[in-house]
Amino acid sequence: MNTRKLSRRNALARTGLLVGTAIIAERPGFAAAPSDSPVQAARPPFRYCLNTATIRGHKLGVVKEIEVAAQAGYEGIELWMDALGEYVKNGGSLPDLKKRISDSGLTVEGAIGFPEWIVDDEARRAKGMERAKAEMEMVAQIGGLRFAAPPAGATDLPKLELMKAAERYRALLEAGEQLGVVPELEVWGFSKNLGHLSECVAVAMETGHRNACVLPDVFHLYKGGSDLHGIRLLGPDAIQVFHLNDYPADPPREKVDDSYRMYPGDGVAPLTELLQNLRRTGGQKVLSLEVFNRTYWSQDPLSVAKTGLAKMKAVVSLGKS
Repeated sequence: MNTRKLSRRNALARTGLLVGTAIIAERPGFAAAPSDSPVQAARPPFRYCLNTATIRGHKLGVVKEIEVAAQAGYEGIELWMDALGEYVKNGGSLPDLKKRISDSGLTVEGAIGFPEWIVDDEARRAKGMERAKAEMEMVAQIGGLRFAAPPAGATDLPKLELMKAAERYRALLEAGEQLGVVPELEVWGFSKNLGHLSECVAVAMETGHRNACVLPDVFHLYKGGSDLHGIRLLGPDAIQVFHLNDYPADPPREKVDDSYRMYPGDGVAPLTELLQNLRRTGGQKVLSLEVFNRTYWSQDPLSVAKTGLAKMKAVVSLGKS
């Protein structure tokens, strides 16, 4: 990447002036069909996915999590790398798991891991990149499409330079491209780095890579103070997966944490307008239910998964008006 070019644009990215332009580069396997084509007209705007964080506290193991997602009626699943690693450690076969997932009618929309690919420390970053490559290889072996890439290890000060973050995200994208997996730059609202949607979009844009995209989350947008309506400024390729959940009016934003996440529609998030804006960006999106509510973990996991799917569909239905 041309470092002089990055330096010239640094000030612009910091002020968010680059954010308003849509990310529209075509990507093999991910580009949306033209809006007037029969293919696009036939596709629903959203697919429904279960992020296994929602039933993480049940400690079911990856095989049972897949069964629950399929039985509940989801189209896709997002797995956590620790569960996948535990499966392999106990002698599980990734090709067998791929077949099990396919036979269940699910697609692996993504996986959640936390390698430190973005940190300033070169030794830690190199180690983090190696871990990211190994985890993306595992994801590829089960037919997974994407890999969440939050700013793990860089959630505190000092503040990252956005142009350096773009260089590092591009390196991750290039590694993923070799494996057929797309790393998604994830917004982490509690982080001092990449805690805002605008920061993540600017970083993704400046990579110059055709697979660059962002992974927003209702809770993280709220926690980080991003305007939940800012999504309307994006194009069809900016977001492939969107983590759907809700949050309460109390405690206030400064004190709320992951444990307060709740089913979509049970809180105060402006989900109807948010989903309308997401729909207007074009392309098909994956809505993935991600909650960490310990109350749900004490309930039957299949009931939790079914309830979550029903509530997702209910808020989407409201957003059609």
